[in-house]
Amino acid sequence: MNRLLVTCAVASVLSATAVHAHHSIAGMYDEGRRVTLDGIVVQYQFVNPHPFVMIAVQAANGVQTWKLEMDNRHELVDVGMSGTTLKAGDRLVVTGSVAYKDARAMYVRSLQRPADGFLYEQVGFSPRVRGLPR
Repeated sequence: MNRLLVTCAVASVLSATAVHAHHSIAGMYDEGRRVTLDGIVVQYQFVNPHPFVMIAVQAANGVQTWKLEMDNRHELVDVGMSGTTLKAGDRLVVTGSVAYKDARAMYVRSLQRPADGFLYEQVGFSPRVRGLPR
């Protein structure tokens, strides 16, 4: 019985730690260090728990690839986004918080596609989009 209680207690602590770490954007991204990028979509992964966009950005020393993390997939679906919202070749202007451990990774705060006026914004803890094709 004691062994079962200890096992349950350890499992609970580990689960709580994992959930907290996963949802702690502040633990991975520096809110005080915002960057704006202008780049071309190389890949869009509409996966759980968080979709990613890989973009190619022209820099002084050549092309850099950046990995952009978005809000959770379920909330993006709720506001109308899907696996076809972004496509390879789309030009994006993105502002976000740079990762602490990866100089070319960021958490997206706003993402604009100038060609058609599409706008994704992280407002508080929720995503908002405008300009989705009907």
